[in-house]
Amino acid sequence: MAKLSAVNKNKSRIKLSDRLYKKRADLKKIVMDKKITLEERFKAQQKLSKLPRNSAKTRVMNRCEITGRPHGVYRKLKISRIALRQLGLQGKIPGLVKSSW
Repeated sequence: MAKLSAVNKNKSRIKLSDRLYKKRADLKKIVMDKKITLEERFKAQQKLSKLPRNSAKTRVMNRCEITGRPHGVYRKLKISRIALRQLGLQGKIPGLVKSSW
């Protein structure tokens, strides 16, 4: 199991990024638009930099839903490779069999 504080920190990042996603997207659109005056784009850039860092989607870590492990996580399943193997060996994932050659 991962540290509970790390898991909770990641959950708060997810909530914050979901809450401020639209605002960040709008400000980024203004900053990237070359038709808008330089002064307005600069103001939008300043507003964007005043938003919390953890509201950025890139700050969110893919973690296992079961163990909280940050590495070796399958994106589609949101489960780490180790948890996937344990569930497969217990027979809880239909069609998954342990490989042998």
